Amino acid sequence: MNNTKNLKIGILGAGNIGKTLARKLAQAGHDVKVANSRGPETIATDALEFGARAVEAAEAVRDVEVVILSLPPTSFSKVAPLLAGLPEEAVVIDTSNYHPARDNRIEALDAGQVESLWVVEQLGRPIVKAWNTIESTPFATKGTTKGSRDRIALPVAADRDRDREVGIALVEDTGVDAFDAGTLENSWRQQPGSPVYCTDLTLAELPDALASAERERLPKRRDLAWAILQERFEDVTTINPDAGYFLRLSRLLNM
Repeated sequence: MNNTKNLKIGILGAGNIGKTLARKLAQAGHDVKVANSRGPETIATDALEFGARAVEAAEAVRDVEVVILSLPPTSFSKVAPLLAGLPEEAVVIDTSNYHPARDNRIEALDAGQVESLWVVEQLGRPIVKAWNTIESTPFATKGTTKGSRDRIALPVAADRDRDREVGIALVEDTGVDAFDAGTLENSWRQQPGSPVYCTDLTLAELPDALASAERERLPKRRDLAWAILQERFEDVTTINPDAGYFLRLSRLLNM
């Protein structure tokens, strides 16, 4: 993988974020395959508008340079065998976040382990953490060209230099700015409840927001936001909250 153009990419997960990734990365010129757990015939046609192909999960990770996991953390034990045959140099990008009210309880994460490091343990390989700090509606609708005023910026964390390079380039290809957030050990700064989580900050604003994160407060803010959304929308696992409301809530609680 000598450059970051025209990459072969497999996406596992075709929900709101996965669907937008398929659209935007294919539009940017990458060769994109996308799969979910229910079969290619169930993938929304708008995910394929710019040339992404709906395939079975095993095919999505075959002969690719990058795999993007747009899945909840509880699915990683199922996808780990699919990734076992990837070359060592293949880049795996994780977009997930842990929400105890939605996911099965994960003891290590409840005890404070950094989510990205837990994912590394589950998959048995290095990852990039990216696209986990933006809600699906602004991600789908607010992408702009580089240099645009008020362009949203997202942190990208990874331990391997090449992984970080690819992650940053692909984030930029989806219409947002990318910020090098360092290693996975520090990626707790972009977990739910942090000042950069779903607050739609610009590249100028992002570094200070990352630096101001208070680790012990993240779970409290995360769970409080979920409780407020459940009270307002009844079932936030099936109803996508109004993007403007969620942005206001995230900024109120997290910043």
